[in-house]
Parts: sequence; C-alpha cells; structure tokens
Amino acid sequence: MDKRGKTLHMGGKLLTLVQLILSAGLLIVIWNSGVLPMRYIIAAAVVMLVLFGITFGLQFLRNKIYIAGIVLSMLISAGMGIGIVYMLKADKLMEDVGGASYKTDNMIVVVKKESPASNLLDAKGYRFGMQKSVDQENNRLMKEDIEKALGQEIKIEEYATPSDEAEALLKGRIEAAIYNEAFAGIIDDAVEGYSDQVRILYQYGINTEIEQKETNIQKPFNVYISGIDVDGPITTNSRSDVNIIMTVNPNTRKILLTTTPRDYYVPILGVSGEQKDKLTHAGIYGVDVSMKTLESIYKIDISYYARVNFTSLIHIVDALGGVDVNSEYAFTTTHGSYEIKKGINHMDGAIALGFSRERYSFEAGDNQRGKNQEAVLTAILNKAMSPAILTNANQIIASVGDSVETNMTQEEMAKFINLQLSDSSAWSIESAAATGTGDNQTCFSSGDEILYVMNPNEQSIQEISKKMAQVAEEK
Repeated sequence: MDKRGKTLHMGGKLLTLVQLILSAGLLIVIWNSGVLPMRYIIAAAVVMLVLFGITFGLQFLRNKIYIAGIVLSMLISAGMGIGIVYMLKADKLMEDVGGASYKTDNMIVVVKKESPASNLLDAKGYRFGMQKSVDQENNRLMKEDIEKALGQEIKIEEYATPSDEAEALLKGRIEAAIYNEAFAGIIDDAVEGYSDQVRILYQYGINTEIEQKETNIQKPFNVYISGIDVDGPITTNSRSDVNIIMTVNPNTRKILLTTTPRDYYVPILGVSGEQKDKLTHAGIYGVDVSMKTLESIYKIDISYYARVNFTSLIHIVDALGGVDVNSEYAFTTTHGSYEIKKGINHMDGAIALGFSRERYSFEAGDNQRGKNQEAVLTAILNKAMSPAILTNANQIIASVGDSVETNMTQEEMAKFINLQLSDSSAWSIESAAATGTGDNQTCFSSGDEILYVMNPNEQSIQEISKKMAQVAEEK
C-alpha cells in the first residue's frame, strides 16, 4: 500500500472514532432527557455499535472499499451530530416552556396619544387616575414604584371602575391613567375607540408565585388549557377566551376535552365573593384563579395548566403540515372569509384560527365556538401523536417557544412522552361542552356596566362532572 493509502486508512480510523464519540454523546443526551424508554436506548446503542463495527472494519481492507467506509462514517457522524442538536433543542424547549411558577401583572401608565410626555419623568406634575373597585394591591405597588421613580408623591384621582378611569383620561379630567393591562379588553369593550386614542408611557411587571401541586404523571390528571391573545410575555395575566379542561387517563389512554364558554356567569373564586362575573375575566387575576374557578364549577382538582397564545397557534398547525378538522356545519368564517364544509376539512394555521374564533355563524353562538375549538385541539393532538411530530420536530420546536407555557416540569413532560412511546396504542379522545342561556347582567370586574353573559346549565355541568370522574376512575 502506498503512503497516500496508509494516510487515508489512518484518517478513516480516526473518523470512525469520532463517529463512536458522537454516538456515545447522543446516547448520553437521550438518557439524560428521560424521553425514550430503556428498550429504545438499548436498541439504539446496539445499532450504533454495529455501524461503528462496519465502518471501523472497512478501514482494514486493502482494496479501495475502505473509502466507502470513510464516506459512510462521515454520513453517520453528521447524523449523530444533528441528533444531538435536535435532542438538546427539545430539552431546552421543555425547560423554557415548562416549570412555570409565577404570573405577571403588567401595570401600565397610559396617556393620550397627543400628550407631550415621552417618559415617566415628563409626567411629574400630572394628575394620575386609578380605579378602586378591584386589583388594589397591584395598584398600591404601582403607585409606590412611580413615586420612587419620580422622587415625590403623585396626585391621584380615584374612579369606580377601569372604564370610568379611561373615560376621565379621554375627557381631560386626568393626564395619565394607572391600571393593570389585563383590564384593557374590558375598557375597549366599554369605551369605543379607546385603544386608538392612547399610548403606554410606562410599565411595571409584578410577579406573583403560583402554588404548585404534587402530581403523579402516571395517574389520571386534569390540565387546564387557557387560550389567550396577548402581545407581551405569555406569563402576563390576560382574559382567557378559550377554557378547556383536558382529563387524561394514562392507564386507559383516554382523554376527555371539556370546553366551558368564556361568558359563563359564575363567582370568581377568591376574588369576587358571592358576586358573579364572566369566566373569561378570571384570567385577569391569574391562571391560578381561572383554575380554582373551574375546579369549583366541576368539583375536580386541576394539577396542570397550559397557556397558549391562541393567535400563535397557527404556527404550530403549519409546522404539523396542517390538520384534519371535523366541522358540524358548513359556513364562511368571519375572520378570513374561509369556506368551511360540513365534515372533514384540511386546515392550515390561518384557517384553523378563523374556524376556532367563529361564533356568529351559529345559532348556539359561543357554545358552538367551544366545540369547534375542541375539534381543532383534537386534530392537533391526533397529528402530534403521529409520526408528523418527528418529521416536523424542528419547525414545531421553533413555533411553540414564545407562545406556550405550562407548570408541568421538564421531568414530568419527559416522563409523559416516555409513557407514550412505551405504549404505542392509540389514544381515545372524547369531547364535552358545557351549555347555558344568554343573559345581560353586571359583572364584578366591570362595575355597573351591563354585559352579555351566559347562565350555566346545571344539568350539563353535572353530566360533565360525572363523565370526568368516569374517565379518571377507569383502570
């Protein structure tokens, strides 16, 4: 063998050693993630050793077939490197999305758009408005922060509700308004064109720890899925327009999706006392308050929550290559003017969002919208449990990082995925929807203003509670 051939042989042997190191690295990353069952790890290790044996053995052959071994080793090494990157990305995603332990109240100072103030210091002599009906502790902390920043006490005018405060700002009775940004939706509903006439001058985030519950992921559990529509961080408190409880039984591989209308007229547990409010307003006070309110409605324990920026959900659907959604009706969506046929519709993200938001096309209104949201979620779950979750893993990871948060820890998510892979049998997904009748009433969070609400149908609640118990109790 000439000198050049010997050099190639030596280089090939070194390359196969790199292949072995990368293979071992991938196995370590997979092991540490806890995602794959042990039998899969053992099988992968055996395959990697066989591939190493082949590529390393080829380097001892005298004919030029050893060059094929070098090329094969390069391809395998590249694959192992890509595998390590993907696993680390997935691990980082679960770390970023999971383990949420606090909620954020984004307190803001708002001025009219034409105000000369460009920062908080410019508002030193302004009269500030503050509502006194709810959220008093956050108002107090915000006032202290502003006074610390300005180095002086501020002039405060108090108003009964956030809407009264907003109107006072527009009419010039105050120069700046202080309130929790979570109330912006209520204000926009009450004061026409309000958001177009004002701008945020200053903001201050107040983080509050959320109590965590101990749960065994191998036993039945409930997950609260809250669909919000906010521009800021996903942790920011906001009205919850989608309220779905996912009852999961890992033993029987059954899932029950229960939707509760956003306008359900109920007491907000720990906030409104005996006074009733819309369920969507519970999100203003934190995801934990929404969970406790739903727990009181259905007499259940909810261990986990997942908050989803519902608008950003379109990216997840697109990353999955679209989803097949069953529609009970044929209609044209208000948002996007998409034609939906009765039966199965293949939807991209934009169509799925328009379908999920629609309520004006149905006699049942918000009740049917809740069912449609369940249909989209069912389609996503079915697609996510198929091989598509692997073929589109990179796009999915890039899509959900900023639009999803959950209090399920990284370890719990890994354990659940491990259980899913350990048993390849299909999941059975059922749906249920709470119903009610429309009404017009005052709400705790909006003062004396009359709003559309939905009085709960107690029979539907009792039936759903019974169904949740049946799914959870089956072995």
